Amino acid sequence: MKDLFTYKSNYKSPVYNVRAIPIEKIQANSYNPNAVAPPEMKLLYQSIKEDGYTMPIVCYYLPDIDKYEIVDGFHRYTVMMKHRDIYDRENGMMPVVVIEKDVSNRMASTIRHNRARGSHSIELMSNIVSELVSSGMSDAWILKNIGMDADELLRLKQITGLSALFKDRDFSQAKEI
Repeated sequence: MKDLFTYKSNYKSPVYNVRAIPIEKIQANSYNPNAVAPPEMKLLYQSIKEDGYTMPIVCYYLPDIDKYEIVDGFHRYTVMMKHRDIYDRENGMMPVVVIEKDVSNRMASTIRHNRARGSHSIELMSNIVSELVSSGMSDAWILKNIGMDADELLRLKQITGLSALFKDRDFSQAKEI
């Protein structure tokens, strides 16, 4: 009989390979636009204090510096960094699953995780859109992988004020009267 996670295919979700990683080997990413208000952070702390870590954080391994960069779970990480009681109870170890994706796809993963449950900083979302466009991602790729509609993408591009974000757009010619 096959294991539950390989029953229908050979794909194995990262959650079946949770690792205990020293928190000192984990770092935040520079692009997370998710924000959690202080009351919700207090609730997250209380949840972790009462129930423990019930979900691992998602990271990408950076072999050149031997660190794990957070894709999802920054606030769970922050709880351990700010609360000695949690750090001591967990022996300074975070439950981590690792994904293997390039930076554009890691950004998209972060946004997908966050949009399902959090709020976003408009400025940081605009920066992410700018980075994705600069790295060659098409509007169609951004719409599909980040889960936004065309109007939202257009607004985020307009906020940055960068003409480079519109370089692949076709514009109609103005008519002379």
